[in-house]
Amino acid sequence: MRSRDLAAVLAVERAAYEHPWNGGIFRDCLRVGYCCWVGEVSREIIAHGVMSVAVGECHIFNLCVHPQWQGRGFGRKLLRHLLSLAVKRNADTAFLEVRASNDAARALYDSEGFCEVGVRRGYYPARDGREDAAVLARTLTRL
Repeated sequence: MRSRDLAAVLAVERAAYEHPWNGGIFRDCLRVGYCCWVGEVSREIIAHGVMSVAVGECHIFNLCVHPQWQGRGFGRKLLRHLLSLAVKRNADTAFLEVRASNDAARALYDSEGFCEVGVRRGYYPARDGREDAAVLARTLTRL
């Protein structure tokens, strides 16, 4: 992901989420050097991921696929790419939060070896107030 990609990234983010990240958040992630990647089909950005890696851990902050492209394996491919980068940077554990109600994402993370290790009460904004986040983790191994 580069600054020039932000308009397309924001379009994907807005299409996928009722409470999307704004451009400032993505600019800050790029500025501080997080691992920021896009997924493309025919040179069109259809997915993005943002992850930090530090002190033996990675934290996936955002993994998003445009709704028109969901269910085709792009989220899995991007997740695996991020995790492989984390391993190369000597991370041994991956963490992320997911909306308690996001069954599709939870199924993906479960199938990729993530386990629930906690709950963050009222973590996400929601139409009717706040929604809990499930905190997930998995051990990373060298490929």
